Amino acid sequence: MENKKAKSAFVLILIVYLAGIFMGAIDTGIVTPAREIIQNNFMVDGKTGIWMITIYTLAYAASIPVMGKLADRVGRKTIYMVSIFLFGFGSLLCGLSHYFGSFEFLIGARALQAIGGGGIMPIATAEFGTSFPQEKRGMALGLVGAVYGIANIFGSLAGSAILDLFGRQNWQYIFFVNIPISIFIIIAGLVTLPNNKDTNPKKIDVFGIAIIVAMVLSLLYGLRNIDFFNFSATFTSTAVYPFLLAFAVLLPVFVLVEKKAADPVINLKYFTKLRILITLIVAFAAGFILMGIVFIPQFSENALKVPSGTGGYFTMILGLLAGVSAMLSGKMIDKLGAKFVLFLGFIISIIGALFLMFFAAASPNTFNVIVSLMLLGFGLGFTMGAPVNYMMLDNISDKEASSGLATLSLIRSIGTTIAPALMVGFIVHAGMSFQPNIMPILPNEIKIPNLPYVQEISDEIAKLRSDPTMAEKLQGIDIPDIASMQTIKIDFSKNNDNIKIPDELLKKLQASDVTTATQVTKEFASSMFDQMSPLLLTKIQGGIQSGINGITAGLTELEAGAAKLQSGIDGIDKGITGMQEAVAQQEDALARMQTYAPMIKGTLPNGMSVLDMMPAKVKDTIPENVLEILAKVKSADDLQKQITSLEGVIASLKTKIDDSKASQAEMKTALEQMTATKEQMTTLISQMQTLNQAIPGAFKSAEATYLSEIDAKGAVIETTYQSTLNGGYKSIYLIVAVSSAFAMVFLAFYRKKKTAAD
Repeated sequence: MENKKAKSAFVLILIVYLAGIFMGAIDTGIVTPAREIIQNNFMVDGKTGIWMITIYTLAYAASIPVMGKLADRVGRKTIYMVSIFLFGFGSLLCGLSHYFGSFEFLIGARALQAIGGGGIMPIATAEFGTSFPQEKRGMALGLVGAVYGIANIFGSLAGSAILDLFGRQNWQYIFFVNIPISIFIIIAGLVTLPNNKDTNPKKIDVFGIAIIVAMVLSLLYGLRNIDFFNFSATFTSTAVYPFLLAFAVLLPVFVLVEKKAADPVINLKYFTKLRILITLIVAFAAGFILMGIVFIPQFSENALKVPSGTGGYFTMILGLLAGVSAMLSGKMIDKLGAKFVLFLGFIISIIGALFLMFFAAASPNTFNVIVSLMLLGFGLGFTMGAPVNYMMLDNISDKEASSGLATLSLIRSIGTTIAPALMVGFIVHAGMSFQPNIMPILPNEIKIPNLPYVQEISDEIAKLRSDPTMAEKLQGIDIPDIASMQTIKIDFSKNNDNIKIPDELLKKLQASDVTTATQVTKEFASSMFDQMSPLLLTKIQGGIQSGINGITAGLTELEAGAAKLQSGIDGIDKGITGMQEAVAQQEDALARMQTYAPMIKGTLPNGMSVLDMMPAKVKDTIPENVLEILAKVKSADDLQKQITSLEGVIASLKTKIDDSKASQAEMKTALEQMTATKEQMTTLISQMQTLNQAIPGAFKSAEATYLSEIDAKGAVIETTYQSTLNGGYKSIYLIVAVSSAFAMVFLAFYRKKKTAAD
């Protein structure tokens, strides 16, 4: 009966510790599918958004040695309960940051959450490692590794499920899910957990704890801020070198303090023993490999063209395979040793990473993605924690279990912190390449729809210019070629000084995913179009208005010319009338002269004139001009001369009248032409004004047509985005492969100790 009670109590203890491991691990994965959604919600870029993971690993790494040492001294139960409370409270604050709308608040809450997390895994692992006999230790640690790995990976699945259930904008629930788990663990733990601790505690290493926290934060913060694509510039920035310098200065101080400490926070002898040193190096590499899993949801989304937030479902494949291999690793460790299991895991990880690079990323399809995830998951299960934890526990005493595993976790956490800083750089730089890669695909000209009177205006202007008189008047007037303006070349390149990409839009473009790439590209093109339109409208409408002004000026000049011509016609009319009246008078005089001609013979006597011989009554009936002529006529010869002269004058006047009429006819024809031209120019001005008013609407229509052309190229845009981003993922998993090979090289020198004493 007592054995059953003891067994039940032991099972409950396992459940409490495994629940803590599960909660801490699932939180890392659960954030992964929501990372881009959260950063977009707070309107921060990828390099800033990754801090929601980076700050966790920073604070986690800094708290691990402190929590591990406090657990050995105060008791594992006490520190474990405190850690669970901090983790749960931090989770609550993380969720509340959504309502506060503060990314900085989220970062602070994640740090608090991580401080709690730093005491969960090492303490739970130490309990498992010391509670089971040597021959069962591998199996026990394999169980821990399986729960940790499955939870870490299935966290992405849970994250995607929560986002689908509550909506992608309600990401706060991925943190709230930890609260009920934390409450259960605290209640159950207070009742069931034993408070194992060092029975002979030494003076706590306060200075060592303070220095190592400062060292870890300085090192990881400095490394985190290095842009490996711009190493020389960022290394010398104030966000990097002062912190790395602080680490370099604190390191010898820490060594000196730890040598004198009664109970050092980190046993420096770990770094002088080859087996432990190799174990720590392998753990560091394993941290790099583990961080490759963080990008699996986003890779799956990109490779299979599914929406952001759904990639977490694909980690189920990783989780299943990792769970199987983690359980196998525990049994294989007890039979074949941790070194063999790690070698196997690293080899499978290399194969999985290479398969992803050369098949899944190069030729993305469901089969290739699933195979790569299966290989990576299966390899991860062998390297996740159990083998290196086993190797560490195999080389330290049971009383050092918590602090030893804390040191191991610290080194692994350094790897998990540096890795995202390097890996996210590949994604960021790949994202930055999307814009230049997409530009050649976009249509490079705008088709303005048919505008009113374009052909009529072109024909009329051609007619006007063909008229020598009008061509002279239109000389110097810049009338645009309207027809040629209906196709406009566009330039979205960086060399176009007139185009400025808004930072917010550029961030959105870089943060887009394969399913939103076309829509974001349309927003980008629309924004660029909106910037270009005023310039093009000003150019086109300005050219048309210049033509209107020029033609209006020509019309004014033409009207002035027509007025002068009309005045000339009127003047000729008066002249003709006057000459016709003169002709009538002269003809009347001629007729009278011809009447008097028979009456006059020779020369009149006594020098008399014809006028002198006329009675007064007759004189009164004769016009004045005829009287003047008759006064001069004193002979028949004189009369004939006057008749001849009058005939000449009459003929001359008639000729002038005919000439004036001909000139007048020409002037009337010219006036008719000018009137017709005036009507043409007036109509032309009206047409050009109508055209000018229609252009803004035509541009709107052209924009809609242009965006529909982008829609038609959606598949090409998505494929371009996919291949661009896959270039970044190839680099990430090259790092995974290289890290695995790096670990294998050092692991080759590992030799298991032959005796209990080292």
